[in-house]
Amino acid sequence: MHISDLRREYSRAALDETQIADNPFTQFKNWFQQALDSHIVDANAMVLATCGEDAQPSARVVLLKEFDERGMVFYTHYESRKARNLAANPRAALLFYWKELERQVRIEGQVEKLSAQENETYFQSRPFESQVSAWASPQSQPVPDRATLEAAVQAYRKRFQHEPMSCPPFWGGYRLVPHYFEFWQGREHRLHDRIIYQKSDDTWTIGRLAP
Repeated sequence: MHISDLRREYSRAALDETQIADNPFTQFKNWFQQALDSHIVDANAMVLATCGEDAQPSARVVLLKEFDERGMVFYTHYESRKARNLAANPRAALLFYWKELERQVRIEGQVEKLSAQENETYFQSRPFESQVSAWASPQSQPVPDRATLEAAVQAYRKRFQHEPMSCPPFWGGYRLVPHYFEFWQGREHRLHDRIIYQKSDDTWTIGRLAP
């Protein structure tokens, strides 16, 4: 089969203006809970797209760790490529894709760093080995080989056997504060439903886009 012949119909559900919440965070919460109830693996996985000073878009999968009406939270190394992009251009986009439900959610907004206390609280909730990895990995920086990383992990394991481990100063969270949501529901014959929420002066307006 040629790659151009790969296609399927979408027919699981519909998305109508009469079915959605007035608030996009409520709508997202409803869909996210349905993704969890459907036992989708990594339902909190989302593509994070950023763009730095060089105007080169960059995308990668990260994990949503918290959300409320303030925004969507994720964590990373402050020297990673995504963090450097956000330092230069604190705007980003998120994409959730739940294949089993034939759904996507796109979110766009401004990004801000979390407080040191928020970082510490989350860091202490992580498993020990994940904490060690945060200290040991110079994320997005060149390393000569895997053995170098494993040696760094061993060194930090030994260090933190004898002293408390706190959140590294070079690691922490970001909150994307949305001004745009799009909820996409796959439909037959490519006539997909696309409902958008756009924020202006603290008010959300709802619209529909052509597929």
